[in-house]
Amino acid sequence: MKLRTLVTASAIACLFGASTLAARACPLAGGIQEHRVCCAELEQCCAGSGEHCCQKSDKQWSTANFVAPMLVARTLVSGMVLIVHDDVKMAQGEPCTTFYRFDPVEGTKEALVSFHCKPRRAEKVDATTFITEPADLGVKRLVEYQIAGDAEAHGVPLR
Repeated sequence: MKLRTLVTASAIACLFGASTLAARACPLAGGIQEHRVCCAELEQCCAGSGEHCCQKSDKQWSTANFVAPMLVARTLVSGMVLIVHDDVKMAQGEPCTTFYRFDPVEGTKEALVSFHCKPRRAEKVDATTFITEPADLGVKRLVEYQIAGDAEAHGVPLR
């Protein structure tokens, strides 16, 4: 029993560690790339060229594992997901956030829910964060998320 508990705890820690690593990693399936390219990863940027090379890309993404079902814009979501925010779609007034089912081995699966977020300026966070509140049926409702390294939080609409 103790061994099973230890193995389960280790597996969960590895999953969360992989999610954090994935949020800071480079290209992902489908051409989605990390939301910020840092100078530490591009040696030519660190050579004192004076150029601002740490540009924000159009898409930010992170993976998360919702152990318990969570209500996201009127859709129940659970398990491993890939969360993608697209600035170009947001500027065009289209649904800019999409939650995809995600398999760590096979990559991105089907889209689960898409919506137009409510952005607001926020302090950068080191890890992707979620703000929730109690909802009907005993589940939590996602109110806001913020992707690691981003200075913008994204409100989730009720509908």
